[in-house]
Amino acid sequence: MTKNIVTGVDGNFGSIVASKIQSLVPKESLLFTAPTKQGIKEYAKQGIKTAVADFNDVDGLVSIFENADTVLLISMPFVGKRRRQAHKNVIDACVKGNVKKIIYTSLVNATDPTMPSIEKIDHAWTESYIEATELDYIFLRNSQYAEAMITNYFAIADSGVLANNQGAGKMAYISREDCAIAAAHAIANPYLHHIILNINGPEQLTITDFINIGNQATSNSVRYNEVSDDEQYAIFDKMGVPRTTEGKFKKGSAAPFSSEGMVTFGQSIRNGQMAIQSNDFQAVTGRKPRTVEYLFENADKYQIGDRHVDN
Repeated sequence: MTKNIVTGVDGNFGSIVASKIQSLVPKESLLFTAPTKQGIKEYAKQGIKTAVADFNDVDGLVSIFENADTVLLISMPFVGKRRRQAHKNVIDACVKGNVKKIIYTSLVNATDPTMPSIEKIDHAWTESYIEATELDYIFLRNSQYAEAMITNYFAIADSGVLANNQGAGKMAYISREDCAIAAAHAIANPYLHHIILNINGPEQLTITDFINIGNQATSNSVRYNEVSDDEQYAIFDKMGVPRTTEGKFKKGSAAPFSSEGMVTFGQSIRNGQMAIQSNDFQAVTGRKPRTVEYLFENADKYQIGDRHVDN
């Protein structure tokens, strides 16, 4: 019997993986983890093996991960040294615990040294650290979640203007749900080894294209206004968005991310450095990813939701 571990099943991404994976592999081969008992309670009731996993406790992780066939490491929601240390602890535990394969949720074009995204630094570091071990791996380089921009669209719909710094850059927006489904399929697929997969949406869109699709689906009349990076920071400052992930986030915010992350993400899109598209999602899952049009037509299901911070 194989042993497939999904970490962070209490989070937005991990909960979708936990739901989908049960239709792909036998329940007996699964082990779900979260940093608290509350986070795994519902799965334990379903008869799935569970464990409380503290990413700051390598020895504890080793005992949980021991001899696992796969471990899914969902990138942590904070940025910088603390995230790299948490990822390192998981990877070290995989090595010590004789894990065969680690699957990591990374970022589109993560290893481009010229890309300004602050987020990409941790992803590139994590990929490199894994590559330096003897672990088998799958890196899932996800495009930007469409849910983030859909939530933003509805938050500003009454004002009629969506202002950001992406300019005419393109992004193959994909739903978080599809990214999680791709992760579940990656866990279930025994034939993927030492591979990087680009998990992208079906079409490259400028933010103006994105807004136009939203207008067609909702009958709103939102227009795009390009702003400078400094103006973008000022907008987020006015919203009470913290500059870094070490700041305080408002519950229910339409932008539950750090402004430093979002502004440098916008820079990267504007520079054309995130305009990557592939058919890897379809190859892994057997179907095409959801279109932005579909997501807007079912917008109640595709909002970014509250921020989850584990460990």
